[in-house]
Formats: sequence, structure tokens, C-alpha cells
Amino acid sequence: MSAPMPILLSNIFKSNVKIRNHLIASFFKRHASSVESRSNSVVLVTKRYPLYLIGINRPEKRNCVNSETASELKKAFENFAEDSQANAAVLYGVGGTFCAGYDLQEISSGNVSLSPDIGPMGPTRMHLRKPVVAAIDGFAVAGGLELALWCDLRIVEETAVLGVFCRRFGVPLIDGGTVRLPKLIGLARALDLILTGRGVNGREAYEMGLVTKLCKKGEGNSLIKLCAFLQWRDSDTSV
Repeated sequence: MSAPMPILLSNIFKSNVKIRNHLIASFFKRHASSVESRSNSVVLVTKRYPLYLIGINRPEKRNCVNSETASELKKAFENFAEDSQANAAVLYGVGGTFCAGYDLQEISSGNVSLSPDIGPMGPTRMHLRKPVVAAIDGFAVAGGLELALWCDLRIVEETAVLGVFCRRFGVPLIDGGTVRLPKLIGLARALDLILTGRGVNGREAYEMGLVTKLCKKGEGNSLIKLCAFLQWRDSDTSV
């Protein structure tokens, strides 16, 4: 009896980098055209059991989160937490930006409407028993950085930019970032980012321990989506 396709693909990945990269690129193109382009929802949820792909879909706003997006993100992760077939989730941004923080236009309009059980960025006050991976390209700044910090692992492209940009306007981190950031990179480095508001690229973020894995430009989303899918698909045990 032949081996299951995911196992065969995993073996191919180990033996031939060019084939692996070609399959990764092909998978990402198919996923983008078949899922992202056909939905107008602010949050896209794609189930590839045992993996959830959860995407912030406001590219025209650089995936800034507003009240609706926060609510939909929390709902998506609640469904993920309750889904017995799901072992892990990937959080990503549609259109080349992970998340540029909270929607300042909504704040200035005074129309922010969040229930007490929802963090400003959505799921950031949830405690899940299953891992969440952030696939970061473009900007992950201000509240977007807090979303990334909430995730268990962070895969980042070299050209990505991470930072506490809200500090430049006198706005503090308000959704767990001041606790999670020092835990990851230490107090001294965290103070550097929080007090200066400077941005760091993917490589510096990797070197300071802010992210788990560094990828070349264009590989972050596709690599984590495909490889994570195959890894958890091949596993007989829950993560």
C-alpha cells in the first residue's frame, strides 16, 4: 500500500529544496485565488484539518482592526478552540501586511463598540489550549505587534517591520503587549522598543528572540501554511 500523499510530500521536501519551494509557491497561489479573493468578510477562515488558517482581510486599511474585525477574530478563535478536529491555527494578514494596529479612524469617530470580554485586538485576552502561529509579512506594529505576541510562534519575513509605533503618538500598548514583550525578549530590549517606538526588521527581530523563524521575502505565509499543514496532518498525536 502506498504512503499517504502528505508523507510523500514531506519526504520530497527533505530531499529536494527546489521542488519544495515550487510546491510551496503553488500551494500559496491556489489558496490565495480560491479563498481570499472570493470573500468580502473582514476575517477569512479556511479549515484544512487539523489546521485553521485565519486571515485578517482589510488590505485597503493595512489590516487595521476595528470593532467588527476584533469581534470576528475572537469568534474565529472560539470556533477553533471548540473544534475537536483542529490541532493548530495560523494567523496571517491578507495583501502583504500582517496588521498595522487598531483602526484610528474608528477611534476618532467615537464609534468603537466592544463587549467587555473582547480585547481591543480581538482574541488577545483568550487562553487557548492549542497553538497559534503568526505568519508575518509587511507591518506588524502597534496593536498588530500585540496580536503577534499573543501567538505562540512567529514566522517572519526578512523585510517585515515590527514595532511599538503607537508610542510615537503617545498611545501605550493596551492589549497585553507590555507583559508579553518583556517575557519574550527581556526587559532591556522591550524598553528599547516601547520607549523609542522604533521599528525592527525581520532579521533584527529574529536576533533579539522576538520571532521564531526567519524567511525570505515572499516565503513567510506560504511556508508556514503548507509546512504546518503537512506537519500536523502527518502527526498521529495532538499538538
